[in-house]
Amino acid sequence: MQSIVEGHGEVLALPPLVRRICSELFSLYHVEVAQPLRQPRTRLVRDGELQRFAGVAANKLRAARPVAHGLVLVLLDGDGDRPCELGPRLLARAQSGSGDQAAACVVANLEFETWFVAAAESLGDYLDLGASQIPQSPETLRLRKKWIEDRFRGTRYSETLDQPRLAARMDLALCRSRSPSFDKLCRDLERAIATMRTRTSGHE
Repeated sequence: MQSIVEGHGEVLALPPLVRRICSELFSLYHVEVAQPLRQPRTRLVRDGELQRFAGVAANKLRAARPVAHGLVLVLLDGDGDRPCELGPRLLARAQSGSGDQAAACVVANLEFETWFVAAAESLGDYLDLGASQIPQSPETLRLRKKWIEDRFRGTRYSETLDQPRLAARMDLALCRSRSPSFDKLCRDLERAIATMRTRTSGHE
């Protein structure tokens, strides 16, 4: 799998998170996840740019596994955009650039950190939850990085240092139950795994 992300934190956090999802939720224990390609969000949402980067990602997949079909995964924060509108638009662009490689697009609603809010109880080593009420619908409440920053234990929250740590610890099932956008990431990976297994069994 080759991903395209916007943030430095996601470059470090997404590969191990994908491996966790594949192994813990879908019993795929050996998955190749390349280091993500990073580009600013302003470039990735510009018409023509994502097509080009998806092409670069697809070429990397072909070079690594010439006879296999991989996945180009695009992950962006929703910020002020509606995922139901931005996601399909970006997916179409990614698909036009990825050629014979499958493409998926996930818009984290509202931010990558919103997924941590969704799994807050499992992050007690990092978050001082105290008597604060755990939000059941963080996307609906539009909670994002500031919610994490306000409750972070010890030193100030750092995307590059702490995103990988929190992604390694968070409860995947809990996050999935409270975050529709994280659930979409899981479903997209499940679909890619099913396709891969079908192709593999067809060549046996």
